[in-house]
Amino acid sequence: MGLRHVITAIYTTLFAGALVLAGVFFWQTRLEYKRHREIEAQTRQRLAEAETRLAEQEKILERLRRDPVFVEMEIRRRLGYARQDETIFRFPE
Repeated sequence: MGLRHVITAIYTTLFAGALVLAGVFFWQTRLEYKRHREIEAQTRQRLAEAETRLAEQEKILERLRRDPVFVEMEIRRRLGYARQDETIFRFPE
């Protein structure tokens, strides 16, 4: 009967150890999953911002293709161009 109790105690200890190891493994896995979810949320946010910028740029591109007044306005604003008979005055900001 003494040997039987020792074997039972060994198996119980091994089983408890296996449970602890499994618990630690699953806890670490849960933390890793949580980190991945946070990264996914950040990535989705960046994607939404990029899609918004893309939509704005597509609108500008479409206006550049279709609206000659807008094209002239952008050329003047960005490149500082003027017509032949115009003079541009620049003031410090």
